[in-house]
Amino acid sequence: MRNEVVSGILTSQRALDIKKEIFRKSIHLCTAFIPFLLSKFYNITILLLVLCVGLYCVFEILRLDGKRIPVVSEITAAAARKRDENKFVLGPVTLVLGIVISAIVWNKIPAAVGIYALGFGDGLASLVGKLAGKIKIPFTAGKTVAGSSACFIAVFISTLCVLHSVKLALLIAFCAMLIELLPLKDFDNLLIPVAIGGLTQFLLA
Repeated sequence: MRNEVVSGILTSQRALDIKKEIFRKSIHLCTAFIPFLLSKFYNITILLLVLCVGLYCVFEILRLDGKRIPVVSEITAAAARKRDENKFVLGPVTLVLGIVISAIVWNKIPAAVGIYALGFGDGLASLVGKLAGKIKIPFTAGKTVAGSSACFIAVFISTLCVLHSVKLALLIAFCAMLIELLPLKDFDNLLIPVAIGGLTQFLLA
């Protein structure tokens, strides 16, 4: 009886973790629309992203101080990982900063490749890893073969659609997969678009 109760609790916790991951990565995947917005409304998009991250930081500070922010607090609670409980949830900040830095520092096409790598590659890696990851990769803080494979495939396809070069797409996808494997926690949101955007700009020079 006790084993059944424990098993039920673990199953419920896993279901909750997966639900949170799906919600969190759906936000991640939405970043794939940013390159289009940047191409049409560059200054406004950058301004809105900076404004959003600034407001988010204020709301998080207020939340940690015990003040409930309508809608924002619910979204944060729905997306927060267990490791983020009672802490400042840093993921959205690094996500937006990675996009903004990439968009400002790199040319339009390299920046788009970097942002797509973040949105599709990193987003699907975590989701697929949670849902189907069985084989874990040593020294990666729980990353899985399935998740890393999903990252490689997603970045390869998105990069191929932008650059129309199989050779470049393979190289960039491989590098994105290696970065995603690093146990960086939320800081992969910052490193992936900036590093992949920089690599792409170097390769296209």
